[in-house]
Amino acid sequence: MSLSLVSADFDAGGNIPAVHTCDGSDTSPALSWTGVPAGAKSLALIIDDPDAPDPAAPKTTWVHWVLYNIPVSAASLPASVRGTDLPPGTRTGLNDWKKSAYGGPCPPVGRHRYVHKLYALDVQLPDLGHPTKAELEKAMGGHILAQGQLTGTYQKKGH
Repeated sequence: MSLSLVSADFDAGGNIPAVHTCDGSDTSPALSWTGVPAGAKSLALIIDDPDAPDPAAPKTTWVHWVLYNIPVSAASLPASVRGTDLPPGTRTGLNDWKKSAYGGPCPPVGRHRYVHKLYALDVQLPDLGHPTKAELEKAMGGHILAQGQLTGTYQKKGH
């Protein structure tokens, strides 16, 4: 069985509702998963945009949310979840706005892809402080048992 990541708020490849973006209340979408391997000790979530700043000429991957040490007993994150309401033990990393909270889609031009990646790890990671995506990926190296992915898209109104 593979790790499967889905959202009640948008279909794979579908449009992310404006409420979860800078055009709305900029709150996280509901996410749920199945297929966590038996040997997993923790989960990590990274949401990023590989199309920044312009899908026609991408220059960087913009990071929107970094979470780690999500307990394997958790099967979902509710919509609009805040740091204090995350599953016990979950730690936050830094997005590219240098914040530890979710930052929703806010593409300057064109329709961007937002890739939600869930990792099942064979360890509980040490306290990394508030790691960047690169720091978390380095810490996860050699510990990934499975990965699930969900991609949504968004284009700002009038762009």
